[in-house]
Amino acid sequence: MREYKILFTGTMGAGKTTAIAAISDIAPVSTDVQNNDPNLDKARTTVGLDYGEVVLGPDERLRLYGTPGQARFAFMWGILSRGALGLVILIDNSRPDPLGDLRVYLDGFAECIATAPCVIGIGRLPGNPSPGLDDYATALARAGHTFPVVEVDVREAEQVRMLLDLLLLQLECTVA
Repeated sequence: MREYKILFTGTMGAGKTTAIAAISDIAPVSTDVQNNDPNLDKARTTVGLDYGEVVLGPDERLRLYGTPGQARFAFMWGILSRGALGLVILIDNSRPDPLGDLRVYLDGFAECIATAPCVIGIGRLPGNPSPGLDDYATALARAGHTFPVVEVDVREAEQVRMLLDLLLLQLECTVA
């Protein structure tokens, strides 16, 4: 059996758990607990990891891992990124500084990004149009990266699959 690992990361509430649940062929495993931080408007938060699987064929499986979003759990980022085939960074555009959030994850996953393709999914863009996709592309270019940046609703399985397709296309380009 050939197995591949894709990592989902981003801020708390960006949709990592939801994205994995939207496309997983198994009941996702989650380490969500009650959120005790009164400054964060969310009932539950991931403290370890999320896990799901997508069956690609009879002998191939895509393992999906979601990281905790809070910086205090950043030690898990390095552990979970080992052996990742690709990285999906989810950004919540309704947060106070989504471009700053992007920088946190570009820096936090720099080692993974150096060896694996990456795609950026921007959520909650319709109600929060600034920054726009071009602003993200500019920020990535300034940081020396050329990753796809797309609007995404992680509740929609087809949109999450699109993120994976973008990762796989990048892999095909590097192999060809």
